[in-house]
Amino acid sequence: MLSAGVLVQRSKQQALMFLLGATLVGGALGFSADRYLAHDRLVSSFGIRAKFYDDLDLTTGQRDSLDSLAFQQECEVRKVLAPHDSALKSIRVRFQAQRDSIFTKEQFAKLKERRAEMDARREADRAKEPKRVCSGN
Repeated sequence: MLSAGVLVQRSKQQALMFLLGATLVGGALGFSADRYLAHDRLVSSFGIRAKFYDDLDLTTGQRDSLDSLAFQQECEVRKVLAPHDSALKSIRVRFQAQRDSIFTKEQFAKLKERRAEMDARREADRAKEPKRVCSGN
C-alpha cells in the first residue's frame, strides 16, 4: 500500500510530465507551422517560384492558376491553425527572445538591419501583387 505522500509525489510528477509533453508538442506544432507558412513567403519574396515558372516555360494563365492554388492552400492552412494562433505567437515570441539573447550587441544590430531590409523587400513585393483576402475572413 502506498502512502499519501508517495501518491502526491507521483501525481506531481505525472502533471509535470504532461505539461512538458504538451509544451514539446506545442513547440513542434508551432515550429512546423511557422516553417510551413514562412517558407512560402520566403520563396515568393526571393523569386524562386518565378524561376520555377520560367524553367517550365509556363504561360501567364498557368502561373496565375498555380499562384491561386498556393494562395488557397495558405488560406486553408491558416484556417486550421487559427485556433492555435495565440499559442503559436507566444512560442514564436519566446523563441525569438531566447535566440536574440545569444547575440552580441553588434550581431543583434546586424540582425535588426537585415530584418528591416527583408521586411522592406517583402512589403515592396506585396505592393506589386493584388491584395487577396481568404474567403470566410
